[in-house]
Amino acid sequence: MMMARKQDVRIPTYNISVVGLSGTEKEKGQCGIGKSCLCNRFVRPSADDFHLDHTSVLSTSDFGGRVVNNDHFLYWGEVSRSLEDCVECKMHIVEQTEFIDDQTFQPHRSTALQPYIKRAAATKLASAEKLMYFCTDQLGLEQDFEQKQMPDGKLLVDGFLLGIDVSRGMNRNFDDQLKFVSNLYNQLAKTKKPIVVVLTKCDEGVERYIRDAHTFALSKKNLQVVETSARSNVNVDLAFSTLVQLIDKSRGKTKIIPYFEALKQQSQQIATAKDKYEWLVSRIVKNHNENWLNVSRKMQASPEYQDYVYLEGTQKAKKLFLQHIHRLKHEHIERRRKLYLAALPLAFEALIPNLDEVDHLSCIKAKKLLETKPEFLKWFVVLEETPWDATSHIDNMENERIPFDLMDTVPAEQLYETHLEKLRNERKRAEMRKAFKENLETSPFITPGKPWEEARSFIMNEDFYQWLEESVYMDIYGKHQKQIIDRAKEEFQELLLEYSELFYELELDAKPSKEKMGVIQDVLGEEQRFKALQKLQAERDALILKHIHFVYHPTKETCPSCPACVDAKIEHLISSRFIRPSDRNQKNSLSDPNIDRINLVILGKDGLARELANEIRALCTNDDKYVIDGKMYELSLRPIEGNVRLPVNSFQTPTFQPHGCLCLYNSKESLSYVVESIEKSRESTLGRRDNHLVHLPLTLILVNKRGDTSGETLHSLIQQGQQIASKLQCVFLDPASAGIGYGRNINEKQISQVLKGLLDSKRNLNLVSSTASIKDLADVDLRIVMCLMCGDPFSADDILSPVLQSQTCKSSHCGSSNSVLLELPIGLHKKRIELSVLSYHSSFSIRKSRLVHGYIVFYSAKRKASLAMLRAFLCEVQDIIPIQLVALTDGAIDVLDNDLSREQLTEGEEIAQEIDGRFTSIPCSQPQHKLEIFHPFFKDVVEKKNIIEATHMYDNVAEACSTTEEVFNSPRAGSPLCNSNMQDSEEDVEPPSYHLFREDATLPSLSKDHSKFSMELEGNDGLSFIMSNFESKLNNKVPPPVKPKPPVHFEITKDLSYLDQGHREGQRKSVSSSPWLPQDGFDPSDYAEPIDAVVKPRNEEENIYSVPHDSTQGKIITIRNINKAQSNGSGNGSDSEMDTSSLERGRKVSAVSKPVLYRTRCTRLGRFASYRTSFSVGSDDELGPIRKKEEDQASQGYKGDNAVIPYETDEDPRRRNILRSLRRNTKKPKPKPRPSITKATWESNYFGVPLTTVVTPEKPIPIFIERCIEYIEATGLSTEGIYRVSGNKSEMESLQRQFDQDHNLDLAEKDFTVNTVAGAMKSFFSELPDPLVPYSMQIDLVEAHKINDREQKLHALKEVLKKFPKENHEVFKYVISHLNKVSHNNKVNLMTSENLSICFWPTLMRPDFSSMDALTATRSYQTIIELFIQQCPFFFYNRPISEPPGAAPGSPSAVAPTVPFLTSTPAPSQPSPPQSPPPTPQSPMQPLLSSQLQAEHTL
Repeated sequence: MMMARKQDVRIPTYNISVVGLSGTEKEKGQCGIGKSCLCNRFVRPSADDFHLDHTSVLSTSDFGGRVVNNDHFLYWGEVSRSLEDCVECKMHIVEQTEFIDDQTFQPHRSTALQPYIKRAAATKLASAEKLMYFCTDQLGLEQDFEQKQMPDGKLLVDGFLLGIDVSRGMNRNFDDQLKFVSNLYNQLAKTKKPIVVVLTKCDEGVERYIRDAHTFALSKKNLQVVETSARSNVNVDLAFSTLVQLIDKSRGKTKIIPYFEALKQQSQQIATAKDKYEWLVSRIVKNHNENWLNVSRKMQASPEYQDYVYLEGTQKAKKLFLQHIHRLKHEHIERRRKLYLAALPLAFEALIPNLDEVDHLSCIKAKKLLETKPEFLKWFVVLEETPWDATSHIDNMENERIPFDLMDTVPAEQLYETHLEKLRNERKRAEMRKAFKENLETSPFITPGKPWEEARSFIMNEDFYQWLEESVYMDIYGKHQKQIIDRAKEEFQELLLEYSELFYELELDAKPSKEKMGVIQDVLGEEQRFKALQKLQAERDALILKHIHFVYHPTKETCPSCPACVDAKIEHLISSRFIRPSDRNQKNSLSDPNIDRINLVILGKDGLARELANEIRALCTNDDKYVIDGKMYELSLRPIEGNVRLPVNSFQTPTFQPHGCLCLYNSKESLSYVVESIEKSRESTLGRRDNHLVHLPLTLILVNKRGDTSGETLHSLIQQGQQIASKLQCVFLDPASAGIGYGRNINEKQISQVLKGLLDSKRNLNLVSSTASIKDLADVDLRIVMCLMCGDPFSADDILSPVLQSQTCKSSHCGSSNSVLLELPIGLHKKRIELSVLSYHSSFSIRKSRLVHGYIVFYSAKRKASLAMLRAFLCEVQDIIPIQLVALTDGAIDVLDNDLSREQLTEGEEIAQEIDGRFTSIPCSQPQHKLEIFHPFFKDVVEKKNIIEATHMYDNVAEACSTTEEVFNSPRAGSPLCNSNMQDSEEDVEPPSYHLFREDATLPSLSKDHSKFSMELEGNDGLSFIMSNFESKLNNKVPPPVKPKPPVHFEITKDLSYLDQGHREGQRKSVSSSPWLPQDGFDPSDYAEPIDAVVKPRNEEENIYSVPHDSTQGKIITIRNINKAQSNGSGNGSDSEMDTSSLERGRKVSAVSKPVLYRTRCTRLGRFASYRTSFSVGSDDELGPIRKKEEDQASQGYKGDNAVIPYETDEDPRRRNILRSLRRNTKKPKPKPRPSITKATWESNYFGVPLTTVVTPEKPIPIFIERCIEYIEATGLSTEGIYRVSGNKSEMESLQRQFDQDHNLDLAEKDFTVNTVAGAMKSFFSELPDPLVPYSMQIDLVEAHKINDREQKLHALKEVLKKFPKENHEVFKYVISHLNKVSHNNKVNLMTSENLSICFWPTLMRPDFSSMDALTATRSYQTIIELFIQQCPFFFYNRPISEPPGAAPGSPSAVAPTVPFLTSTPAPSQPSPPQSPPPTPQSPMQPLLSSQLQAEHTL
């Protein structure tokens, strides 16, 4: 048994013969039944080894070859297979066929001459050395194929596969085939060998044939049928394995699978293999330029490749590879195409951007046009071969130019059409923008400052919305507004200059009174250029304040023409023409041309001065030189810590003239020392002419107090330092200042800034290094001032060129940058003339206080402002000084054609005649005049030289000898520059420009509210006593009398001694900005208030100087100015004051009579002179309500209104009544101090919340709305433009903040303007989360408004009104009732119900303007509100509908009430509306004031 089992291990071998229909074409048809393909697929199943063509027609030689071997059967070889039970077996496959001679087409003769049926049933086959068959190509080329012989040259057949072709064979009858098969089967059955019927070519099988074949098999006993397809490799192995199982009875029966089921399994296997192979190809092949040879070599070892090639063959694998390559190439081309098409619009924009050039061209013509463009080859490339995607250009990645043949494609044509459409749309949009701009320029509704929301409905139409977005129009509108606003501001500035006489006659000061501001508003109010800025009141008022600042503080920086100020141009011209003597005499100029010297006093006790001096020296170079802005300066420090009365501690020595002083303190004692030392230093120079220490620039610095870092002490020291700095009018630097840490060490950046400011101040004061000697100044015979108007349409170069090019022109010895010396023959002798060329605003300061022998005044004949400034200047010039008027024209033709030029020339001549001056005109086209034209004027100057000098000496001596206080309380001596040293803004660190003349400086008096300041410093040890004593001494100190020299012995050299000192025009200017700590509170009544819209809070101790800031619209920068008495407090420094004090001087010096001013001789001068005497010297606005009250109580002998200023006792009673009516009520209680709350940190719990949260059933009206309406109806019903004129935004926010903190706020006490309260009330409704008129009700209101019948319309509106939420209804009723009352005063306030509805409907309804529908409905909204206002009694108080007389039916006015239903005395039968405040009758002051003003103008 064991041996038998071991023998059973041997692999069984079976010999299988495949038989079927064979023979000639007549018998089998044109093709065989597929026996060879079946054997081929079974023996060599790989797709590459499978061959479809196996011919049976052979030549004699092929038939006799070793493969056929003269036999009619083929040996296919040996096959090893594992059957279903996993048992391996071997099979030898033999195919029985019949070979046909290719010559005779008859079967070849072989050794066995039996017919095919007999031969095919043979079970014993023998053929010596017969080779295995592969394919037809093997025949005759046996050596090229594997040569494997049939084993032993013989085989014993174990079973038969009987093949039946079920396809539609050519020239073959299937029934005949079945007959043949039946006969063949009968012959095979005789062998007793197993037989399996194989249906071949089932992939092309005919259903009937298959059915007949199965019928045939069923007719035979136990005959199994397998459906196969050699081509599709379906059930081939199954056929052979089925036969093997029949041969070996021990094996189980094989399950025969139907063809279509087996085909499905095979297809799934092929599909899976294909997917894996395609994935492999896509992973390996990334470039469309790859080839099959390289790729197949890479994939050779991949199982995905092997499986697919086994199933489908190499050719199909290659085909899939080529498809992938084609896809990659297509994708690459499409990417390039997209890039080209994306670049094509850019090419069109670059080459054909002009629509006119291509508007009517087709794409073909446009293509020809493109070729003519110079930059054509930059964008396109012309290929020799086309189309571009079939050439190698697709792989030329470096060339990004567009193939020109792409233009022939449809996408390119579409892009061209798109480009045309884009150009047309752009043109249309440009046309819309242009039309919109033209609409803006021509529309009368577009005025400066009008918001877009108001202007939109007037200028927008559907075309505008269709072509452009609203943001574009808003941008255009914003730019247009900027242009017209800038133009309006320029024109308004020119208007202010044209009224220069008014501003100078009003003697405007650091803080102009409300009276004077009212006069300015009244005078300018009728001017169109004034009205043009109606909607920009804040900016307009800021311009007025800025101009007032220029009048009061005229410098190059504040000049309206800055940076083209005449003074700057003249300085540049003269400096470029000459090298200043001071530059040549500069110390060490040969070694270091940039060197300069700064002398600095450091004042501070207890070692503070020495310590800071050491720290500054540490910042210097080894030779005590300091670098500022890249230049080297010699720094000389003088620390002072002791008694300044001692020579060793004196500010000034024979070798040290200070340019500035740093005052240090760290305690109350050290601050007292600083104050005391400044007092002593100034007091020591009271009687001397070299009293420039009075104007010495000071900087007060708080440094660290060692051992004491208490916040309370620091805050106290800062407050005291600020007060002292304000009183001393100097810069204050504290630890909060930028750039300084809290400690003694001072920041290098800050000290550089301070030194730079001192350097600039020193230079502007003409204290640079060397000073002209008395002898040099005495050599000058005449001093002439040439005045030019800034901004005139002529060049200063042309006017000065004859002077500068003159051979007699030399540099001035006095070191001034605006003057030259001329030597001209006048009469029989040559005269040395110092000619100073200045702007008018720089010349105002020298009209009385300087020795000037004559003025040459230029003006432009075509500019009103130029002649106006000339008139204002001549008003205050003494009538003994010769004047030369020079009119600049554009030529004789322009004078004849231009009415303005002709009028101004005539007026100039008349002025010259009335003042006995000279007049000449110079054409600007021929500016190269000669100095000879001024010779007659120079002769007049020489003739009047002595009397001019004597008069000047008389004035100076009279001032020096006078013992009255007025001399010392008039620092300006007729100059408007008394306090011209204050900063222009908080950021301004540049000093003002000063003029070349030096004045006899008198000590400026401090403010009269000394007691108040002393009380504020109460408790600060001896500080208050020192300061009070210091101020009283400054105000009462009188210099010793100076005996005047007789006029007959007058010498010019003695009169010029004052020029040894530096020029001291006005006070000094702060050298750096310093922030003040926030105050504990502010008083709105103390605002700088030329108008109510521009305000800034301030301390009650300070005088606020409001200066418009150039960088922002409407922003006001405040400057603290303590010298109030210099402005209008104790002495205005005006000419009228000088006239008053001249009585006293007349008693002291009567040798020379005082000359009069030109204003008294010329009727064309001083046309606003009446305003000069119309105002008190110190107005209540300037003193403030508290200060005013104190002075009223302190004054003796004056009661009531006349107690304001003593000078008013001599005034005309009517004028005094006018003043009284214009003044503010100063008896209002001062508001409580309130902490400052910035907008960024203020979050309201009252404003911007739902209406239901601020009302209750007991109080259905918000308390804020009730307070505002009560205030407006009490004070503002007669205010013109109420609710139309905007209030100041900052004041409205301040009102809301204060009310948010205190709901019991008294608006009357706070003195808010009516417009501010009205604006705050509107803002309350604007900030509600939902509008007062609910959106849901607005739709119903509009629908009701569409009803044509008026009465039905009103009743429908009333029904909608009843649907309002209760809270909204009550508030709406209250507001409409108020507006009804306002409209009844429309004759006074000019606010009709229509005007009020225009102002209020956006606030009450807040529609969405983003759609055209909302815009078209705006008229409906406005008319609805107008109806509510007009018919208020009907809607809310059940009154009948009002019928206005003469009104057209259906018009808005047709429903206006005929009489007010809310009057001061309503009829008993007509109940007044609840919650409505009582009306207030119009103030009787208005008509009285108007009549008084009219009478005044008549006088």
